[in-house]
Amino acid sequence: MAAVEAGLVPATSAPEDAARDAPEAAGAGPEAPLLPAGNRLSLHLHPGGCRRLLRLCAQQAPQLLEVDFLQLSGHEDPQLLEAALARLPWSLPHLRSLVLKGGQRRDALGACLRGSLTTLPASLSGLARLAHLDLSFNSLETLPACVPQMRGLDALLLSRNCLAELPAALGALPSLSFLTVTHNRLRTLPPALGALSSLQRLDLSGNLLEALPPEIGDLGSLAELNLASNRLQSLPGSFAGLRALQLCILHSNLLASVPASLARLPLLTRLDLRDNQLRDVPPELLDAPFVRLQGNPLGRPPPDPPSPPGTPMVPEMPRLLLTSDLDSFAVTPQGCSVTLACGVRLQFPAGATAAPVTVRYRLWLPEPRLVPLGPHDALLSGVLELQPHGVAFQQEVGLWLLFVPPRARRCREVVVRTLSDDSWSDLETHLEEEAPQRLWAHCQVPHFSWFLVVSRPVSDACLVPPEGALLCSSGHAGVRVTFPAGATEEPRRVRMQVGPGRPLGWRGRLGTEVTARAARLLQVVHVGRRELPALLGEPEAAASPLLCLSQSGPSSFLRPVTVQLPLPPGVTGLSLDRSCLHLLHRAAPVATWDDITAQVALELTHLYARFQVTHFSWYWLWYTTKTCVGGLARKAWERLRLHRVNLIALQRRRDPEQVLLQCLPRNKVDATLRRLLERYRGPEPSDTVEMFEGEKFFAAFERGIDIDADRPDCVGGRVCFVFYSHLKNLKEVYVTTALDRQARAVRGQVSFYRGEVPEVVPEEAEAARQKRGTAALWMATLPIKLPRLRGCEGPARGAGLSLAPLNLGDAETGFLTQSNLLNVARRLGPDWPAVALHLGLPYRELQRIRHEFRDDLDGQICHMLFSWAERQAGQPGAVGRLVQALEQSDRRDVAEEVRAVLELGRRKYQEGLQHTSLAPRNLASPDRSPSPSPEPAQT
Repeated sequence: MAAVEAGLVPATSAPEDAARDAPEAAGAGPEAPLLPAGNRLSLHLHPGGCRRLLRLCAQQAPQLLEVDFLQLSGHEDPQLLEAALARLPWSLPHLRSLVLKGGQRRDALGACLRGSLTTLPASLSGLARLAHLDLSFNSLETLPACVPQMRGLDALLLSRNCLAELPAALGALPSLSFLTVTHNRLRTLPPALGALSSLQRLDLSGNLLEALPPEIGDLGSLAELNLASNRLQSLPGSFAGLRALQLCILHSNLLASVPASLARLPLLTRLDLRDNQLRDVPPELLDAPFVRLQGNPLGRPPPDPPSPPGTPMVPEMPRLLLTSDLDSFAVTPQGCSVTLACGVRLQFPAGATAAPVTVRYRLWLPEPRLVPLGPHDALLSGVLELQPHGVAFQQEVGLWLLFVPPRARRCREVVVRTLSDDSWSDLETHLEEEAPQRLWAHCQVPHFSWFLVVSRPVSDACLVPPEGALLCSSGHAGVRVTFPAGATEEPRRVRMQVGPGRPLGWRGRLGTEVTARAARLLQVVHVGRRELPALLGEPEAAASPLLCLSQSGPSSFLRPVTVQLPLPPGVTGLSLDRSCLHLLHRAAPVATWDDITAQVALELTHLYARFQVTHFSWYWLWYTTKTCVGGLARKAWERLRLHRVNLIALQRRRDPEQVLLQCLPRNKVDATLRRLLERYRGPEPSDTVEMFEGEKFFAAFERGIDIDADRPDCVGGRVCFVFYSHLKNLKEVYVTTALDRQARAVRGQVSFYRGEVPEVVPEEAEAARQKRGTAALWMATLPIKLPRLRGCEGPARGAGLSLAPLNLGDAETGFLTQSNLLNVARRLGPDWPAVALHLGLPYRELQRIRHEFRDDLDGQICHMLFSWAERQAGQPGAVGRLVQALEQSDRRDVAEEVRAVLELGRRKYQEGLQHTSLAPRNLASPDRSPSPSPEPAQT
């Protein structure tokens, strides 16, 4: 009994096919209360929970007769889940609560993923005692027919599915007291909903409802009603019949009026009408203490009356939501608000363009030729390209880029970087929080180019007048630069750009503002107290913040500029030994550091050191007993820019030919492995290695293992990577081998090397010798094992099928050939029913395929995929629908493989057009880096 209560099932074997064919039976019993009590069977957190349940049912364990609560994961294999659920009426006859929620798995950003549940077996209507059914976070598009037949249901939870409507049969549930259908796609409600006489709580928030049926007033027992975040424009007068209503949530709708009868509901204690379009409300509601009206245009004049006939009307700004298969949209002088499939938002104000313009976009994978980073910058996003390049807008366009904020925010700021005027520059950026771990970087752009989000040290800028100015660091109170009077000739506006940290402001000596001519930039990089002593082997060694000063305009000042740096930690001007104090200087782009202590006059106070310069560069103050510190400073500066990472190589448990390769910062390894090891297995991570932001490396499979398919990021069988500390350096590939796996398993390996893929890959013996070298590019080697194939003496996979040759897609967007589709079929495995349902195949066709190929899983998959592909011949968007179905079925690995094939096809197509001089000149090519002087596109 204790094993059942803990969710543990004895690992006894039982044929699952027999479990599927077991006869149906119906239980009977008295009505059960809402909350289950007694024995609980929780299998939602156990891998293979359905298998465990099927084995227990086949064993006919007597403990099952006492179970009244069962929880399974909605992410289970659909076939196993269907088989397990079909056994419930006679294996768990006293079941009162059934929870089949998805959401246990999360995507890369931490959002809950939907389960694969799309229907329920009809036999579940035999659960006569069932009172609580939770189907939340799944992929239901219609309510299963068995649900309205569960007459004893007291609570029904359908939140976060894909329901577009509710059946009228739902009104036949006499005992239903709690119904939640939040965050679905409901546009209307059935009038039969008013027949739920026992309903006490109804939550329909987060849908697309525009109106309510009058029958909703017949819900005489309703105490709580939530209709927030819909599109309701009015409420029916029958609301006065909700005499038991205590809580009514109607915020975030389009209500222009509400009936005065709401104020006369006798039990109403809270009425939330925030964020609607209410300009006037009944006095009874306006003065009621339980009514919330914030966010309404109360008291404001109504909008202008309709124009007389014949007067041209100004249409509202359209809103566009682009799907993944679209890469362009049209902008008219009217303006528009656009949300791209990649999560980017654009706001074109009215009048931004004088004539219609077609805008194209593309999200590039980041690589050094596309990503200009400073020595201490970090990339936070991919590279967004917007075309046509260089076309100026008459009004600035709003751009929002989504990114995950870095953990370390002290003395750092986030900016949008763009290519403008032959060089890369940072735009004035504002951050808007969407969720605790998701931020928008918002900026205004005057024209289109390339855009990316960067984290950089806080930079403070000003424009210096002839009368002089004082520039202070907002990241460190002790860093100051004083410009004396006469340092420049022309008056210039002084400005301080304050990022995260403690803002100190700026003080200028000129009150008037004129056009800017030259900008001075101050950047401070903090140095950890333990890093320098560890590098020098000297406990007393210390260093000040690293200061970078740069400018545009003349390289020198007319008068010396005074720079103030804080003394290194633990050092004061009263006790220091001046022979140990070193002022270091670095002039870009040279990577060497020079000791200039003897060339400047250092003025020391108790806490600070001051010196004068006539031009800007990098400055660093060290306190050490070492004498030749230039070379040590270069090593320390490189150490500041290095990230400590680990490399992992994992194989999917149910498909060992699928290999996940990832480079992770050391502090993220444990959490990532805990999340992945449910689906993957593999060796321990590599030893810690150090990498620079934007450094290239590659993975090479060795000892008989090779990559299975051609990929755009694969050169000579080597997978190329670029390390960015705040992005997911992850790729999933499929591997194969020419060795005989029927005789024995293949034990190979994958090695990681720095740099680009060499033109000539060394032999294995030479590679092993290079690994032992002092300047080796080798970083790590991890084992890969392809298990021995069993029972494969027969024909190859899919050999018994007659598949007609076909090409899915088109030449410009990319083809999927018969070979490509066979590769997709090989990857699906037991997930194919979920993919089929998301492709739009009816459930009856799935049953027919299962019956026709009941002993051949490969035949089921290939027949489903190719029969669907043949029906898509000549139809646009078929490949996009396939990718979307794979993602919705939690097979993002296969979706990325398909995208890689399409990208390779598009690249070859563009190369062919360019070779024959047919390619448009204004389209960017993946093989061409952004030109420093972009040509305006012809419109």
